[in-house]
Amino acid sequence: MTTLTRADWEQRAKSIQIETRAFVHGEYTSAVSGETFDCVSPIDGRVLGKVASCDLADAELAVKDARATFESGVWSRLAPVKRKAVMIRFADLIDAHAEELALLETLDMGKPISDSLSVDVPSASRAIRWSGEAIDKIYDEVAATPHNELGLVTREPVGVVAAIVPWNFPLLMTCWKLGPALSTGNSVVLKPSEKSPLTAIRLAQLAIEAGIPAGVLNVLPGFGHTVGKALALHMDVDTLVFTGSTKIAKQLMIYAGESNMKRVWLEAGGKSPNIVFADAPDLKAAAEAAAGAIAFNQGEVCTAGSRLLVENSIKERFVPMVVEAIKAWKPGNPLDPATNVGALVDTTQMNNVLSYIQAGHDDGAKLVAGGKRVLEETGGTYVEPTIFDGVNNAMRIAKEEIFGPVLSVIGFDTEDEAVAIANDTVYGLAAAVWTSNLSRAHLVGKALRAGSVWINQYDGGDMTAPFGGFKQSGNGRDKSLHAFDKYTELKATWIKL
Repeated sequence: MTTLTRADWEQRAKSIQIETRAFVHGEYTSAVSGETFDCVSPIDGRVLGKVASCDLADAELAVKDARATFESGVWSRLAPVKRKAVMIRFADLIDAHAEELALLETLDMGKPISDSLSVDVPSASRAIRWSGEAIDKIYDEVAATPHNELGLVTREPVGVVAAIVPWNFPLLMTCWKLGPALSTGNSVVLKPSEKSPLTAIRLAQLAIEAGIPAGVLNVLPGFGHTVGKALALHMDVDTLVFTGSTKIAKQLMIYAGESNMKRVWLEAGGKSPNIVFADAPDLKAAAEAAAGAIAFNQGEVCTAGSRLLVENSIKERFVPMVVEAIKAWKPGNPLDPATNVGALVDTTQMNNVLSYIQAGHDDGAKLVAGGKRVLEETGGTYVEPTIFDGVNNAMRIAKEEIFGPVLSVIGFDTEDEAVAIANDTVYGLAAAVWTSNLSRAHLVGKALRAGSVWINQYDGGDMTAPFGGFKQSGNGRDKSLHAFDKYTELKATWIKL
């Protein structure tokens, strides 16, 4: 682990060369229109650069190039073992440029440099490496046939994939999608969020250095209503993958239906319940996990444990423990390695979070921690981790995804009541259960309508476990071998012998 200090990171921030152009067919290029938008750092409000603002014309060029590259077979028909070797080199290059990528991520998105360096970048390289390692170990099938017939079931790459990724984990979410999409032989047109495009732009050059052919990965920064919409409506995009809000996910499904019925795989919002029973094995650990589940990454996490359900018999004792634990999560300069809560991604998001805090007051919830904007003098967008007690599921702060460090505490008396409250949401992304009772852990876990359930921990799992949601949290899965299903077509070939 690096021993760089805040002064070291600040000096690097002053001297770093930031690429802001689009990337098409192996080269950086301005948007066809020449238009740009300001990339503003939430750390202090300074402009990091003017980023290419791509639109329909850029989408047409990038998709045409991706299609031609796919049809050429230079990557799509390359032997899996050779694609594997390139993907592993790609992961190695991400590791080799870890400090540069971490700095870009922190400057662009506002997350603590310690998280960028220890979580985001290594997790991104692991996603690329894991998918690359897997690709020559996924076998096709032979059907059970009579002796004079042969039935083959084979996987083929879908073709051109448009990937739209969010601003909260820009590098990691990109690599969750690039890993299986590229490993299976597809060409990808990547649209990073306009709020945090810098690591995706830099990643494109590393892909070329690794040996991924020009045209296999094109990157188009820009806005959702321009280039994002153009990709979603494009008649020559075969699959669209997306991580972001449920509102936008629904719109993308409409666009797919209005165009070519492209496959659409969506990972959307969440309002995840974190359920603490009186028989939890370690209440202190549960309280610390509850604090981290809402404060990590400034609460800008789709799986954030934003609803804390506490059995009423321990609630008066447990909530103060969470309030005490949240004190360890203090907003600070993200370039300081000691900081564990950074800035919210931009002013719009900060104001949105503050409006929900006001809604909590208006609806009669009891503020027990945080609740204010801080460090305003820096020019950055910082909000204290916030806890409301006395919440019920009818309140906006309990129903709607805030995407900020705002925790709603809700009491319950029985197991059935806990499950009913937990499932009383349009979302179904994740949930956690704290209990010493093995049967309760299994039965409640089964009853929860969520794609991930964690027992006596929060946010467990690794690349071997699928990630995605139920209900309006989306469809499809990132990570694990199940992710490859999104990027391949199944073909049945029946041969008369």
